[in-house]
Amino acid sequence: MKYTKEDLKKKLTHEQYYVTQTCGTEAPFQNEYWDNKESGIYVDILTGKPLFASIDKFDSGTGWPSFIKPIEKEIIEEKNDLSFGIKRIEVKSKSSGSHLGHLFKDGPKPTGLRYCINSAALQFIHKKDFTNKGYAKYLKLFKEASNE
Repeated sequence: MKYTKEDLKKKLTHEQYYVTQTCGTEAPFQNEYWDNKESGIYVDILTGKPLFASIDKFDSGTGWPSFIKPIEKEIIEEKNDLSFGIKRIEVKSKSSGSHLGHLFKDGPKPTGLRYCINSAALQFIHKKDFTNKGYAKYLKLFKEASNE
């Protein structure tokens, strides 16, 4: 679904709009999910498409949610970002086109990647709510991770 600028401003908070639509960055250590340790998935704030799983989240010490990989590589876009005079890789959601954050190559094994993502671009879905919110197929991620 395509949203108009006016629709987006009604649907999103000021911070969510700033981050997702203007490639903004929220404050570190003062955002909703930087220290969330609950089991679940993080979805696109606009489309509800699953982006990242808590099993792939780690504490990078940066103050933003950080992940070693997306749930599926095809759900994100990576674009070169030369703003601020440095070379970075911008991470966007394919389903909404929203800015999510940046990708760095200083993460832990096994990927060596750090997807540094703004909480304002995400909505957290707790594992216990997967079935009633239509995300039951993602329960397998947690079974695979724990070898249940």
